[in-house]
Amino acid sequence: MQVLPVTGLPLIHPGDQLGKMIAEAAEKQGTPIQPHDVIVATHVAVSKSEGNIVNLDAVKPSERAIEIAKQTNKDPAMVEVILQDTKEIVRIGQNSIITETKSGVVCANSGVDRSNVAGDRNVVPLPKDPNASAARIRREIVEQSGVEDVAVIVSDTHGRPFRMGEINIAVGYAGFKPIRDRRGEKDLFGYVLRIKMTAVADELASAAELVIGQANEGIPVAIVRGYNYTSSEEQTTQLIRAKEKDLFR
Repeated sequence: MQVLPVTGLPLIHPGDQLGKMIAEAAEKQGTPIQPHDVIVATHVAVSKSEGNIVNLDAVKPSERAIEIAKQTNKDPAMVEVILQDTKEIVRIGQNSIITETKSGVVCANSGVDRSNVAGDRNVVPLPKDPNASAARIRREIVEQSGVEDVAVIVSDTHGRPFRMGEINIAVGYAGFKPIRDRRGEKDLFGYVLRIKMTAVADELASAAELVIGQANEGIPVAIVRGYNYTSSEEQTTQLIRAKEKDLFR
């Protein structure tokens, strides 16, 4: 398996066809899109192409946002942007707000990001519908490259309970099954697997992050090549654990 950074992408602006740009950049650098490639794009790049950028100076904080800002030492306008994409507040701590977003992702600050966006007061929320965003990018890649058997992941960086450091996860996907269900298979010694379900979408997103980076690399997209995923047009919420089964909530 290979993880290939897609270099040479220009700064992304609202209205840009990100999928078309990815296919063109991959061709230009000598690694054109191939069948069964997985294209991983950061949520910041995706949201910027969709015009989902918020200037904090234009945000009027609610009373609730002001109160939470006092508890967390955050900018009240930033808290208001977080709340606008919040279905439920899971936990409030010092300088952090753990939320369930309207799309079902549980994460810090509803995934609102201040990095890799121009302007000191600009922030980038998650795409409003990450799966729809992934599907759109996939269509654009197919149209530009002529390769139909491709998959797309919209990724974001998340922390984990009990573990230091962050990893990339898939907040949206298209073109493949995000979980490999191995329940019922046997291991080397004949034991029947009963709970083995591999979140391949998250693992592919994490692999891609090794070349994408989160600082000044300027590489918001990577191609994962050589992984034998199961193609699928179905998009579900399989990756999201039901609240009643979540031991951390």
